[in-house]
Amino acid sequence: MKIYGIDFTSSPTARKPLAGVECRLDGDALAFVDVCEWSDFSGLRDTLASPGPWVAGLDFPFGQSAKFIENMGWPRRWACYARTKVKPLSRQEFRKMMDDYRRPRLKGDKEHRRATDIQFGAVSPQKLYGVPVGLMFFEGAPILLDANVMIPGLRDDGCAERVAVEAYPGAALQTLLGKKIQYKSDTKSKQTAEMSKARERILNKLSDEDAMRRYGFTVINTPANLADDPKGDALDALLCAIQAAWAYRNDYAPTSPEYNVEGWIANPPLRAC
Repeated sequence: MKIYGIDFTSSPTARKPLAGVECRLDGDALAFVDVCEWSDFSGLRDTLASPGPWVAGLDFPFGQSAKFIENMGWPRRWACYARTKVKPLSRQEFRKMMDDYRRPRLKGDKEHRRATDIQFGAVSPQKLYGVPVGLMFFEGAPILLDANVMIPGLRDDGCAERVAVEAYPGAALQTLLGKKIQYKSDTKSKQTAEMSKARERILNKLSDEDAMRRYGFTVINTPANLADDPKGDALDALLCAIQAAWAYRNDYAPTSPEYNVEGWIANPPLRAC
């Protein structure tokens, strides 16, 4: 099976592009094939429109929290709220909608996490500041909608030959290492030798017995220079591919009713790791 991993950003540029890796899953080995970068969303759109079969793991929240959806009066079906409540908005209008929702609410109840965010320690898909995860949702959800891909649990009527699952490299690191670690930074002054060693450790971990035990396969043919990038984009894309391959091998089996509204991160439950 062809497997893609996509490290997503809400504002791709030549300086901070989208990063993608292509792999092949064969038995108990996920073989690295190639890496690419896109300075805008057109390359991602082309990849999602390419003939299947393939499975892609993309690093952004596909849906919003059930609490936010209920409070906003949005439809509970993902395709409906992506099409009618998100896609028609400009980025400025989306920001205003989120800010207007947050402003009158009490501290601690301004942003809501999904069930999968709580499980894997991810932030709310409403978050707009710092790491703008909410803007990643805003840009990414309509792209998935337009691509007519199948999203297990969220959109089962999409093309079954082209499957997208939500990935989160932080969850993969907790699975492989037992914790999150500092291994990358977009800011040059914050990039350290310790981060470089951490990236090498992550890359080495993908081919050992722990990877086999936790994901059911090991990663092979990975170039050592994949750990050279201090921003970690290609490495994150590879972690996304690992999660997509795991989801494929496990028949895309979300385990909570909320996942059919909110979306879910494709990763083994941490309690089982």
